[in-house]
Amino acid sequence: MAESTELATIGGGCFWCTEAVFTGVRGVRRVRPGYAGGATRNPTYEDVCGGQTGHAEVIQIEFDPAKITYRDILTIFFHTHDPTTKNRQGGDSGTQYRSVILTHSDEQQRVATELIRELTAEKVWKGPIVTEVVPYTTFWVAEEYHHAYYQKNPERGYCQMIIAPKLAKFRHEYADRWSA
Repeated sequence: MAESTELATIGGGCFWCTEAVFTGVRGVRRVRPGYAGGATRNPTYEDVCGGQTGHAEVIQIEFDPAKITYRDILTIFFHTHDPTTKNRQGGDSGTQYRSVILTHSDEQQRVATELIRELTAEKVWKGPIVTEVVPYTTFWVAEEYHHAYYQKNPERGYCQMIIAPKLAKFRHEYADRWSA
Protein backbone atom coordinates (compact mmCIF):
# COMPACT_ATOMS: atom_id res chain seq x y z
CA MET A 1 0.00 0.00 0.00
CA ALA A 2 1.46 3.35 -1.04
CA GLU A 3 1.83 5.96 1.66
CA SER A 4 0.06 9.23 1.02
CA THR A 5 1.44 12.69 1.61
CA GLU A 6 -0.02 16.16 1.83
CA LEU A 7 1.46 19.63 1.62
CA ALA A 8 1.26 22.50 4.07
CA THR A 9 2.68 25.92 3.23
CA ILE A 10 3.18 28.34 6.12
CA GLY A 11 5.14 31.46 6.98
CA GLY A 12 5.97 32.48 10.52
CA GLY A 13 8.75 35.00 10.06
CA CYS A 14 12.23 33.87 9.08
CA PHE A 15 12.10 30.55 7.24
CA TRP A 16 15.29 29.39 8.94
CA CYS A 17 13.35 29.22 12.23
CA THR A 18 10.25 27.47 10.95
CA GLU A 19 12.30 25.01 8.92
CA ALA A 20 14.38 24.10 12.00
CA VAL A 21 11.23 23.38 14.03
CA PHE A 22 9.42 21.27 11.46
CA THR A 23 12.46 19.32 10.26
CA GLY A 24 12.35 17.27 13.46
CA VAL A 25 8.61 16.68 13.66
CA ARG A 26 7.40 13.08 13.54
CA GLY A 27 5.38 12.50 10.36
CA VAL A 28 7.07 15.29 8.40
CA ARG A 29 8.83 13.88 5.36
CA ARG A 30 10.40 17.01 3.89
CA VAL A 31 10.64 20.73 4.62
CA ARG A 32 11.71 23.24 2.00
CA PRO A 33 12.22 26.97 2.52
CA GLY A 34 10.95 29.32 -0.14
CA TYR A 35 8.78 32.23 -1.11
CA ALA A 36 5.03 32.45 -1.70
CA GLY A 37 2.19 34.93 -1.79
CA GLY A 38 3.75 37.47 -4.15
CA ALA A 39 3.57 38.53 -7.75
CA THR A 40 7.19 38.32 -8.96
CA ARG A 41 8.09 35.13 -10.82
CA ASN A 42 11.08 33.21 -9.47
CA PRO A 43 12.13 35.81 -6.87
CA THR A 44 15.53 35.78 -5.21
CA TYR A 45 16.21 36.24 -1.52
CA GLU A 46 17.42 39.76 -2.23
CA ASP A 47 14.21 40.53 -4.15
CA VAL A 48 12.03 39.27 -1.30
CA CYS A 49 14.09 41.05 1.40
CA GLY A 50 13.57 44.29 -0.51
CA GLY A 51 9.89 44.00 0.41
CA GLN A 52 8.60 44.89 -3.07
CA THR A 53 7.63 41.45 -4.42
CA GLY A 54 4.77 40.72 -2.03
CA HIS A 55 6.24 37.33 -1.11
CA ALA A 56 6.58 35.96 2.40
CA GLU A 57 9.38 33.71 3.57
CA VAL A 58 7.61 30.38 3.97
CA ILE A 59 8.26 26.70 4.31
CA GLN A 60 6.55 23.95 2.40
CA ILE A 61 6.02 20.82 4.47
CA GLU A 62 5.41 17.41 2.94
CA PHE A 63 3.79 15.27 5.62
CA ASP A 64 2.16 11.91 6.19
CA PRO A 65 -1.43 12.57 7.37
CA ALA A 66 -1.54 9.10 8.97
CA LYS A 67 1.22 10.24 11.36
CA ILE A 68 0.46 13.94 11.82
CA THR A 69 -2.64 15.91 10.93
CA TYR A 70 -2.79 19.26 9.20
CA ARG A 71 -4.39 20.66 12.36
CA ASP A 72 -1.41 19.39 14.41
CA ILE A 73 0.98 21.12 12.00
CA LEU A 74 -0.93 24.38 12.39
CA THR A 75 -1.04 24.00 16.18
CA ILE A 76 2.76 23.66 16.26
CA PHE A 77 3.03 26.60 13.83
CA PHE A 78 0.92 28.87 16.04
CA HIS A 79 2.83 27.95 19.19
CA THR A 80 6.31 28.45 17.71
CA HIS A 81 5.90 32.03 16.48
CA ASP A 82 3.94 35.14 17.43
CA PRO A 83 0.78 35.23 15.29
CA THR A 84 -0.25 38.59 16.78
CA THR A 85 2.43 40.81 15.23
CA LYS A 86 1.72 42.10 11.76
CA ASN A 87 4.66 41.88 9.37
CA ARG A 88 7.15 41.16 12.14
CA GLN A 89 8.77 38.32 14.06
CA GLY A 90 11.23 39.45 16.70
CA GLY A 91 13.79 41.73 15.08
CA ASP A 92 12.72 40.82 11.54
CA SER A 93 10.22 43.26 10.09
CA GLY A 94 8.54 43.68 6.72
CA THR A 95 5.77 41.97 4.79
CA GLN A 96 8.13 39.12 3.93
CA TYR A 97 8.04 38.12 7.64
CA ARG A 98 4.25 38.07 7.96
CA SER A 99 2.37 35.23 9.58
CA VAL A 100 0.58 33.40 6.78
CA ILE A 101 -1.08 30.08 6.01
CA LEU A 102 -1.39 29.27 2.31
CA THR A 103 -4.10 26.64 1.99
CA HIS A 104 -3.99 23.87 -0.62
CA SER A 105 -7.68 22.92 -0.35
CA ASP A 106 -11.05 23.97 1.00
CA GLU A 107 -10.51 21.52 3.86
CA GLN A 108 -7.22 23.19 4.83
CA GLN A 109 -8.98 26.57 4.67
CA ARG A 110 -11.69 25.25 7.00
CA VAL A 111 -9.20 23.76 9.47
CA ALA A 112 -7.08 26.94 9.58
CA THR A 113 -10.08 29.22 10.05
CA GLU A 114 -11.57 26.96 12.73
CA LEU A 115 -8.28 26.75 14.65
CA ILE A 116 -7.84 30.54 14.59
CA ARG A 117 -11.39 30.92 15.89
CA GLU A 118 -10.70 28.45 18.72
CA LEU A 119 -7.37 30.03 19.69
CA THR A 120 -8.99 33.46 19.67
CA ALA A 121 -11.82 32.25 21.93
CA GLU A 122 -9.28 30.66 24.30
CA LYS A 123 -7.38 33.99 24.47
CA VAL A 124 -4.05 32.19 24.06
CA TRP A 125 -2.38 35.53 23.23
CA LYS A 126 -3.09 39.01 24.56
CA GLY A 127 -3.54 40.51 21.11
CA PRO A 128 -5.63 39.34 18.16
CA ILE A 129 -4.28 36.77 15.72
CA VAL A 130 -3.28 38.55 12.50
CA THR A 131 -2.21 35.44 10.57
CA GLU A 132 -3.40 35.64 6.97
CA VAL A 133 -5.19 32.58 5.59
CA VAL A 134 -5.05 32.69 1.80
CA PRO A 135 -5.25 30.19 -1.04
CA TYR A 136 -1.95 28.71 -2.17
CA THR A 137 -0.85 29.75 -5.63
CA THR A 138 2.86 29.30 -6.33
CA PHE A 139 5.84 28.28 -4.24
CA TRP A 140 9.33 29.29 -5.27
CA VAL A 141 12.10 27.22 -3.67
CA ALA A 142 14.71 29.33 -1.89
CA GLU A 143 18.36 29.29 -2.86
CA GLU A 144 20.27 26.22 -1.73
CA TYR A 145 22.23 28.00 1.01
CA HIS A 146 18.94 28.55 2.90
CA HIS A 147 18.14 24.82 3.05
CA ALA A 148 18.82 23.21 6.46
CA TYR A 149 20.37 26.53 7.49
CA TYR A 150 20.26 25.86 11.22
CA GLN A 151 21.66 22.33 10.87
CA LYS A 152 24.53 23.64 8.73
CA ASN A 153 25.23 26.79 10.81
CA PRO A 154 24.42 26.13 14.50
CA GLU A 155 27.35 28.30 15.62
CA ARG A 156 26.13 31.44 13.79
CA GLY A 157 24.87 34.22 16.06
CA TYR A 158 21.31 34.23 14.68
CA CYS A 159 21.09 30.48 15.13
CA GLN A 160 22.35 30.60 18.72
CA MET A 161 20.31 33.63 19.81
CA ILE A 162 17.03 33.06 17.95
CA ILE A 163 16.65 29.55 16.57
CA ALA A 164 18.24 27.45 19.34
CA PRO A 165 15.97 28.82 22.12
CA LYS A 166 12.88 28.43 19.91
CA LEU A 167 13.88 24.85 19.13
CA ALA A 168 14.56 24.07 22.80
CA LYS A 169 11.14 25.42 23.78
CA PHE A 170 9.47 23.39 21.03
CA ARG A 171 11.28 20.18 22.00
CA HIS A 172 10.23 20.68 25.61
CA GLU A 173 6.56 21.50 24.89
CA TYR A 174 6.11 19.00 22.06
CA ALA A 175 8.42 16.16 23.10
CA ASP A 176 5.80 13.66 21.88
CA ARG A 177 6.04 15.12 18.37
CA TRP A 178 9.81 15.24 18.13
CA SER A 179 11.46 12.48 16.12
CA ALA A 180 15.08 13.54 15.98
